[in-house]
Amino acid sequence: MLYLCATPIGNLDDITVRVLNTLKSVDLIAAEDTRHSIKLLNHFEIKTPMTSYHEYNKVEKARQLVELMKQGKEIALVTDAGTPGISDPGEELVRQCYEAGVEVTALPGPAACVTALIQSGLPTRRFCFEAFLPADKKERERVLEELVAETRTIVIYEAPHHLVRTLTELKEVLGEDRRLNLCRELTKHYEEKWLTTIGEALAGLAQNGPRGEYVLVIEGRSADSLKQEKIDSFAKLSVEEHMERYLSQGMDRKEAMKKVAKDRGVSKRDIYQELLNQKPTELPGNR
Repeated sequence: MLYLCATPIGNLDDITVRVLNTLKSVDLIAAEDTRHSIKLLNHFEIKTPMTSYHEYNKVEKARQLVELMKQGKEIALVTDAGTPGISDPGEELVRQCYEAGVEVTALPGPAACVTALIQSGLPTRRFCFEAFLPADKKERERVLEELVAETRTIVIYEAPHHLVRTLTELKEVLGEDRRLNLCRELTKHYEEKWLTTIGEALAGLAQNGPRGEYVLVIEGRSADSLKQEKIDSFAKLSVEEHMERYLSQGMDRKEAMKKVAKDRGVSKRDIYQELLNQKPTELPGNR
């Protein structure tokens, strides 16, 4: 069996008894960075052997670990901090376990994305998690463009040396007045939360540079503003042009009127009246 063991993201007291017992009892611990994880094991006097499992060996090493588990070994997977499988190579090992028929179980615990979200003061019912934005320029631009219309609360990870660049890009696509909570060093002694706007965050960081690891919790776009933007885009068309768009697709006149009314945020009667004000020979669909 593979045990996905969540470990503290800062405060060592956040580790669960179940995780501690599992780390002590398994045959092997696969760690993203053994130099980092050895500090955790030493603190809790855990002597279980470790092996490295990281982004650059994840495919081949996963095959080796799966083979060990098929032979009856039990393995625990830990990441540098938090829950393995979230924004780390753990997902590859889990995938290979399922393909090989190896059982997988998760031992829940700390996760920076959820920790930041629930104390952000922003809506929590619906959210999207983007982890670290892609390094590839085109992929990054695509993701940022998708966020323009995102109505859910957005959660993003960022390192201090990239924070200003990321906030600058977010300002360009989301606007300087979009609310966000800038969470720093979660669960640690110097934990900070700053509920502000993107523009104010950039101004503040210009005074005091970024320090520590950050989670950005960003308010989603208002559904009403999205709806209004759509209505405004259709307002550029005359009612006749708007009708013709649907009629040319083979839609009958009654259904086209219904679609036009919905697009423009008015009643079907309003569209009908607008069309009646034209000469009959000019009515779309009467040609």
